[in-house]
Amino acid sequence: MAVTAPRRPRRRPGRRLLAHDRGLGVRLVAGADEAGRGSLAGPLVAAAVCLDLDRLRGSRCAPLGLLDDSKRHTEARREELFEAVVSCASQVAVCVVPASEIDRRGLHRSNLHALGTALCALDPEPDVCLTDGFPVPGCPRLHRAVVGGDGRSAAIAAASIVAKVTRDRFMRRIAPRYPGFGFEQHVGYITPEHTRAVRALGPTPLHRRSFEAIAYAQLDLGL
Repeated sequence: MAVTAPRRPRRRPGRRLLAHDRGLGVRLVAGADEAGRGSLAGPLVAAAVCLDLDRLRGSRCAPLGLLDDSKRHTEARREELFEAVVSCASQVAVCVVPASEIDRRGLHRSNLHALGTALCALDPEPDVCLTDGFPVPGCPRLHRAVVGGDGRSAAIAAASIVAKVTRDRFMRRIAPRYPGFGFEQHVGYITPEHTRAVRALGPTPLHRRSFEAIAYAQLDLGL
């Protein structure tokens, strides 16, 4: 008679990330992260999430045990985590930067501005603010940069989920306005299908004209 091996317990990376934030020795920890930095079309979205570590209890917060870098989750899991984060966080702030502003200000400056804006929108001020990867020069809110933060800090991972889901929802909602571009599938990132659509139909107002992208090869963008 065959013996079935016992199932391994479900991996819950969020416990490790929450332990990191609890190790900071404070109650209110905020994290900031962005989505859409490398996309060809659509906005850049930055989010800041403040977690009250003394109040993350109950079944509604149980999904936070699965928190991790948003890129490691399926769309369905990100949606589940989004609802849990919004329900359990003490504060959530979002800053959306359209393509036209990215072209005017530049990608990196737009990214820093969005992260700083999202952090400063948290009121009252958290005990500790964390950003993913690099500091935000000129941000009036004191913060610490955490390299690989969306895989180390629960607050940053929560912000990465909010930013990613917010941006993807927008791109899928607006997709019917631009038939043939497939925004509902690639949400503005560069894919062979997206490149072919841009070359056949030309860029939309959602496209970032300042990118030196192969999709724009031999196109007159009027710059």
